[in-house]
Amino acid sequence: MINNYHAHSLPANTQLTKVSSNRCFEGEQYYYSHQSDATKTPMSFSIYLPDEALSGKRCPAIMYLSGLTCNADNVTHKAHFQKKCSELGMIFIAPDTSPRSDPDSDFEVPNDERYFVGQGASYYVDATRAPWSTHFNMQSYIVDELYDLLRAEFAISSIGIMGHSMGGHGALLLGFKFPSKFVSVSALSPVCAASESAWGQAAFTEYFGEDKSLWQDADASSTIEQVGQQYSSILVDQGASDEFLADGQLQTPKLQQACQKAKQPLTLRYQAGHDHSYYFIQSMMDDHINHHCKAADLASSRRPMNKH
Repeated sequence: MINNYHAHSLPANTQLTKVSSNRCFEGEQYYYSHQSDATKTPMSFSIYLPDEALSGKRCPAIMYLSGLTCNADNVTHKAHFQKKCSELGMIFIAPDTSPRSDPDSDFEVPNDERYFVGQGASYYVDATRAPWSTHFNMQSYIVDELYDLLRAEFAISSIGIMGHSMGGHGALLLGFKFPSKFVSVSALSPVCAASESAWGQAAFTEYFGEDKSLWQDADASSTIEQVGQQYSSILVDQGASDEFLADGQLQTPKLQQACQKAKQPLTLRYQAGHDHSYYFIQSMMDDHINHHCKAADLASSRRPMNKH
């Protein structure tokens, strides 16, 4: 028997350009591109739409922020989220990690030879220092421009935010800075205190200069401690054999301390034998999708549907 489904179509005046679509379980995996006002560059993202969303029903969504050196492909191709999202009727969105130079045009986005600074390493912040401040406005891109675009163009009822490594930092940071926009937060092996890790210090020196107050505003643990409890619970998984945990890049105890001071309930699980890779992400993904699904269900029962 062939199951019928309704292909998603965008209005004629959309800002989005469809790059590709593939049937996957009971849904469709799409890639889109668009011109960003925030970054002044073309940007792209992937979005998985279960059949419920394809037919016009509003569904809860997860926005996933990827880590250093990654783009939307990594999680879309390797994390195996589509089956669980298909089963639960969840939308899954993966934006790129930074603005990038366009090989088909003459303009160039600033970059750095260090993989933890520059293209692929935005830390999801708005840079204030030249030359980065022209294009590296990923906080504004994620929470304002992309957020509003997604709510306008797709059948989304609510959005939770999660991420891995640098993207875990982004999920924690943006989730707590903008709790009115996200119903749930989770992270996998996040950079918990970027201002105290070698990666983050190198990036923040470039993006903000020596103003340490700006570093603190862009630090996930400092932000949580400052704003206090925002969610009934957040979920964080950390590989116990993660090489970046061992060398101090992730600063996971700082997150636990911040949540204790903020009275923010935190489920922090150290997973024995797991490293920093997408094998770890695959292993934890279903639990994180369930976490966001339960929070979306709770949110929908407590407040009217927000129709953007």
